[in-house]
Order: sequence, then structure tokens, then C-alpha cells
Amino acid sequence: MPQVKLLRAYDHQEVSHYKGYKILVDRLWPRGVSKSELPYEWWLKELAPSNELRSWFDHQDKHYPKFKTEYLNEIENNPLSDSVLSFLKNIIQNEDIVLIYGAKNEKYNQAIVLKSWLDSNF
Repeated sequence: MPQVKLLRAYDHQEVSHYKGYKILVDRLWPRGVSKSELPYEWWLKELAPSNELRSWFDHQDKHYPKFKTEYLNEIENNPLSDSVLSFLKNIIQNEDIVLIYGAKNEKYNQAIVLKSWLDSNF
């Protein structure tokens, strides 16, 4: 059964070995990674955390609970959410979805929040 998986953009050699539909989920392109190095099918920056929320969070663990709540609220109120979800539901019927993110913190980041939202809607 296909799944939603997470991979860091900085592990781009590993990303290229993963099979599945690869989506970059950051609003900004990951620093130091060239576009030719990172294999991806879609850059979903429209559903990434807003600049304000991203700046406030600043990848500080203590801010994560509120960040998660606020980001889920942004996702739910984003007019693109329904169409993105519908599209990804079609993709996941046949292959894994690989969410690619640039955050250093592998435990507290926007990709984990987005994955949990997708998992709860599939």
C-alpha cells in the first residue's frame, strides 16, 4: 500500500533512489542545493507555512506545538487545500508520495505537520 514518506532535501542522493511522487514542501528553495541536484515533480510552496508563521517558528522546539496548530489552520483555510488533496489522493493510489523538506530538525518541522494532515485525509 502506498504511503506518504519524508526526506530531507540535503539527502538529495537518497531522494533520487526513492520511488514515488516527489514534492518539495518548503516555501523557499533549500540553501546550498541546486535545482539540478534535487529530483522532484512538484514544488508545493503554496501550501507551505506562511512567511510570518515560518519566521515566528524559526525551528525552535518550544514553538512547535503552537506552530503545528497554526500551520494546520493555514492548511485548512488555504483555498488550494481541496484541489491539492484531491490530486494527491489520485497519486497515492498508485505510488508513494515523498515530501521533501529542508529543515535541519527532523522531528519538528512543517513536513511532519503536512504529512499528518495528509495521512488523516487519505
